Amino acid sequence: MPSVIAVENLSKKYIIAHQKQMGPTTLRDTLSNSAKRFAETLLHPFVGAPKNDPAHEEFWALKDISFDIQQGDRVGIIGSNGAGKSTLLKILSRITEPSSGQIRIHGRVSSLLEVGTGFHPELSGRENVYLNGAILGMSKTEINKKFDEIIAFAEVEKFLDTPVKRYSSGMYVRLAFAVAAHLEPEILIVDEVLAVGDAQFQKKCLGKMDDVGKEGRTILFVSHNLAAMKTLCNTGILLDKGQVTFNGGVEGAVDEYLGTDKLHKNEIHWDNIADAPGNENIRLLSISVKPKKGTVLNIDSGVLIEIQFYNTIINANLDTTIHLLTIEGVPVFASGTPLSRNHDSKEGYYTATVEIPPHLLNSGIYKVTQIFGRDQCEVLYKIGDVVSFEIQDTVIRGINMPRIPGVIRPMLNWSTDYLEKKS
Repeated sequence: MPSVIAVENLSKKYIIAHQKQMGPTTLRDTLSNSAKRFAETLLHPFVGAPKNDPAHEEFWALKDISFDIQQGDRVGIIGSNGAGKSTLLKILSRITEPSSGQIRIHGRVSSLLEVGTGFHPELSGRENVYLNGAILGMSKTEINKKFDEIIAFAEVEKFLDTPVKRYSSGMYVRLAFAVAAHLEPEILIVDEVLAVGDAQFQKKCLGKMDDVGKEGRTILFVSHNLAAMKTLCNTGILLDKGQVTFNGGVEGAVDEYLGTDKLHKNEIHWDNIADAPGNENIRLLSISVKPKKGTVLNIDSGVLIEIQFYNTIINANLDTTIHLLTIEGVPVFASGTPLSRNHDSKEGYYTATVEIPPHLLNSGIYKVTQIFGRDQCEVLYKIGDVVSFEIQDTVIRGINMPRIPGVIRPMLNWSTDYLEKKS
């Protein structure tokens, strides 16, 4: 069977500019200087970084990767943050040009990579459906046949003629996914963007992707929800530092990922604020997971999670939230707190701490997704799988008990009464 996607010796290089530090530098200074350097690049596009210049560093997001994907394959692309997953999908979607190598794609490609991709903000939802269909090479008659089904799936009938720039992120994603999945592409590419939607819609999307796969079309899926990936996909590609380290069955890819200890354990921090993950609003400086009591994370110890970050938004109501998941990506709970309540946020360093009580989590490995928001409805920055930690079982009566099933393991209050024997 011929390959629908053939990737040969594909590489993508970026040039990272390092600012020479001349004393304390604020985040605002860093962002301002970055904007100046970007403007200089636009004015002088053919002037590259000098060779052997310590102020510029080559970063290979992808390095000489090769693989084939057959028609009907449902491929899960797995890897930790920064492994090159999103870069690969952008190249396959023809959004980003590779630095070297080549790809051959046979079939019509529809992509859902991030909120806003492929939509024009000034056009209405209705107009964007037809625009995306035209981009895919469909006729108006073909789009009309699918139009009602798309709108019903997205559940945006009331806002169909509203410019999509006024949509919430959830509405945006619902319509974008409905368009991508229903216009019958031969190849469907979906990134972690589904995490923006609510749980019910995510389940609906996964069901639709399963239907698409059963129709013999090809799916490429990036997600930190490994349980969903194992259910949906039949093959897996594991990326690590821009290289393919596993290409085979999805179960093997997941096992390899979990077994290679790629996730950050217990603590991660960034010494240089300019290198810290984030954007113009928030920079995450560190996150650590420690036992609330004792020195070992176990059933009895409780968990203390500390987040340090830098905020640039002033006079707003900010909030921070953690999503705790099992290592397979099954949600355990979400918990958040306001950082400011009276539109009085300040620029500067913040520390937020959350405690998970003893006798709540079962033994096992968990991971944390960190989210920063505004007004408890707008996501300012989100980073998945930022740290992971293991809760150990405790020794009871000298015997290591088998793991009790379940995600949580609460210590509940029981009472029993003996009723007299029936006469």
